[in-house]
Amino acid sequence: MAVFCFTFAAAAADVNGKWTAEITNARGTQTNTFMFKTSGATVEGTMTTQRGDTPIADGKLDGDTLTFTITRPGRNGGDPTKVVYTGKVKGDSIDFSFDMGRGPQTFTAKKAM
Repeated sequence: MAVFCFTFAAAAADVNGKWTAEITNARGTQTNTFMFKTSGATVEGTMTTQRGDTPIADGKLDGDTLTFTITRPGRNGGDPTKVVYTGKVKGDSIDFSFDMGRGPQTFTAKKAM
C-alpha cells in the first residue's frame, strides 16, 4: 500500500511538457512559457518570454516542489542576475514564487493542452 501511495504522489508531480503563465509586472501583463523535461529528480528546459528563450539551470523536482534558476543578462552590459524559482505542483497548475531583489513575486503556470 505504501508503494502505491508513493507512486500516486510521484505521478501527481509530473511537470513534463509545456506550461504557460500570465505574469504582471511594471511593464504590464506578459505571457511566459515553460518547457520542462524530467529525468528522475532532474529537470531541464527553457523559459520563453518576449526576450526569447532562456535555459533553466539547477532544475530539481522533490515530491511536489519544483526549483530551478534562470540567469538573465545584465542591463547595459552589467552583471547577470540569477533568479531562483520555486513552485508547488498541483495537478495541472504550478504555483511559483521568485525574487529579483524587489521582494517576492508569485504567479501560477497552467499545463498547456
